[in-house]
Amino acid sequence: MSLSDPIGDMIARVKNAQERNHKKVELPSSNFKAKIANILKNEGFIKDFKINSGENNKSTLSLELKYHSGNPVISAFERISKPGRRIFSSAEGLPKINNGLGIAIVSTPKGVMTDIDARKQKVGGEIICKVF
Repeated sequence: MSLSDPIGDMIARVKNAQERNHKKVELPSSNFKAKIANILKNEGFIKDFKINSGENNKSTLSLELKYHSGNPVISAFERISKPGRRIFSSAEGLPKINNGLGIAIVSTPKGVMTDIDARKQKVGGEIICKVF
C-alpha cells in the first residue's frame, strides 16, 4: 500500500492508539520514522521503540507509548509541513512550541533534530511536526 504522507500516517496512528489507551502501536518502518521515534524517546514522549524485521523484507516500527496517571504524555502531535505545502524556517525563525514546553521536529541538512538543537547549531530546515 502506497501512502502519500507516511509521517502524517505515523502521527495519526499514535494519536488513535493514545485515544484508545493502547500500550503499543505498530506501523511500517523507515529510517526517517525511526529518527522521529528516537527524538520522541530522548525527549521523554514515548518509553521505547523497536524496529522488527517482518516478512518480505518489510520491517515494522513498534512504539511503546507513555502515560502519566492514566493520561497520555503526548497531549498534542501535529503535522506542520505537509506534502502539498512544505514549511521551511531559518534557525532564528524556528517556532517555540508552548513557550518552550513542547518541541518541533526539524529536518535539517545536519539530520533530523529538535528545534532547540537546530537553534544551538544555527541551522534551519523543514519543520516536520510539533509535539507537546
